[in-house]
Amino acid sequence: MRSRTADWFETKIRFEKTMEDGLQKKVTEQYTVDALSFTEAEKSIIEEMSAYISGEFEVADIKKASYKEVFFSEADSDDRWYKAKLQFITIDEKSQKEKRSNVYYLVQAGTFAGAVRHIEEVMGTTAIDYVIASLNETSIMDVFEHQARPVSQETAVEE
Repeated sequence: MRSRTADWFETKIRFEKTMEDGLQKKVTEQYTVDALSFTEAEKSIIEEMSAYISGEFEVADIKKASYKEVFFSEADSDDRWYKAKLQFITIDEKSQKEKRSNVYYLVQAGTFAGAVRHIEEVMGTTAIDYVIASLNETSIMDVFEHQARPVSQETAVEE
């Protein structure tokens, strides 16, 4: 399990897709990208999708994701994305009352049970008391991480 913290944006792409029966159908698919702004998210998803879609497509929607951290799985069978709401439990020292803070994560897994296992695997390495308040499968097709571009010799700044 690998996790990555970043600014994530959920994007929706609308395009003509060839279905299994050979007919063309207009579909909207959701993807998540790592970006610093809405503009960068749009540029990133257009670059990523250009490699997969032959023909025209449009970016139908972009919104800032409620999660800052994504748990990536290396298993080929983990082909779904789950949104997890964890509540971190702390005790207020003055009032001695329990306080719960909500934190959202995106988890890659093949099944609901697998998503729970992945959360426990990552969170088990921390000393934070938590409960899984909710866990829902999303319609996200894939997550694209920002790829740093290599600096060419001509654009490198000399020191």
